[in-house]
Amino acid sequence: MITAHDLLCMLVFLAVFLGTTGTGALVLYRLYGDNRKALARLRDLAPASKGGTEAGVGEMALSALPKLGALMLPGNAEKLARLKARLTQAGIYGPNALSIFLGAQLILTFVLPLTAGVTPYLLDMLEWNYALMIGMMAGGIGLFTGSFWVDYQRNVRQNELRRALPDALDMLVLCMEAGVSMLAALQRVTAELQVAHPSLAREMNIVQREVQLGLSVGEAMKKFGERCELEEVRNLAAVILQSERFGAGSVKALRQHSDSCRLERQQKAEEKAQKAAVKILFPTLLCIFPAIFIVILGPAAYQIADAFSKMK
Repeated sequence: MITAHDLLCMLVFLAVFLGTTGTGALVLYRLYGDNRKALARLRDLAPASKGGTEAGVGEMALSALPKLGALMLPGNAEKLARLKARLTQAGIYGPNALSIFLGAQLILTFVLPLTAGVTPYLLDMLEWNYALMIGMMAGGIGLFTGSFWVDYQRNVRQNELRRALPDALDMLVLCMEAGVSMLAALQRVTAELQVAHPSLAREMNIVQREVQLGLSVGEAMKKFGERCELEEVRNLAAVILQSERFGAGSVKALRQHSDSCRLERQQKAEEKAQKAAVKILFPTLLCIFPAIFIVILGPAAYQIADAFSKMK
């Protein structure tokens, strides 16, 4: 029978293994991100293949998740709107996005306890109290994993939009200074941003469609700011709305806003560079200094211990 010490060792090993694997996967994802995007674009351009086992399994999963998620939909309209807003800020706009998210969260909440607690208990690897404790921990992890993932995706998307916005504003100002209208400039900038900044290009496409449906550019930008929860986009929408309201030229205002966004991005980069010296202190203390102390003080400690043993 497994003791508490063995269980603790297993949990520590599992945590170290998952942390190392996650770090390696993240590094590989960062290294091969460009190749992945290029392959994704080639797949989109290629004709879609009909049939296939993988496609059938994926379609079955996507059709089952909304049905499970419908059971978890909150009855409170305010809470429902808040959940939809979180998914929208993370860049998830599908009509069944909320149902699929809740369905996946429900599956994780029940599958992880079965895998981590019930299965080892049935195989007589754990006692019932340890299995119950591990199952409850796994259920909590499955319940909150979806929320953590959505928050992570939202932060990543906001950082991507924040980095891409000054470049888009510079291109927009150049087009408008050349005599192009605002809508035509948006179309041109969106076409140019498809490869360099796909997240911003997707949002600009939504802005164009809203303008074509009858909204002004300022109102469409205001909705864009509500979707991404970025102060820079809200300020841009306020500048465009003010120029539309008073009939003033928007080129100079956009130029000033672009310069301020670029300056703010530079200041944030300098702030991160200043924080790097402080952040690197903790891994230095935890990983490098103990080894240095062992190398330097180890022989001295051995000699002192040897001297005390001879005195006895």
